[in-house]
Amino acid sequence: MACTQEFVDYVVEQIDSAGLIEGKKMFGGYSMYSDGQLFALICDNKLFIKPTESGRVFIKDVVEAPAFKGAKLSFLIEDKLKDREWLSELVRITRNELHT
Repeated sequence: MACTQEFVDYVVEQIDSAGLIEGKKMFGGYSMYSDGQLFALICDNKLFIKPTESGRVFIKDVVEAPAFKGAKLSFLIEDKLKDREWLSELVRITRNELHT
């Protein structure tokens, strides 16, 4: 479940237009927050976004996986990590739906 600081920093840079982004260490991984709303986990240098209906519609071809053994399924984001605009929009969509 360990993560490198470089990967966490990269993810934060990719989504810096999606609000105030914070990562908090937890058990070898990170909990990710946008404007105070938990929206994702980073585990084993992989990004897992909390599932929402709006996120599912936005992603279209969803890949789901648990962030760690025993965890609920999340959206595993791998192929789109380099697309800053797409990733930031997914974070905004997720945060907004979770906030309601």
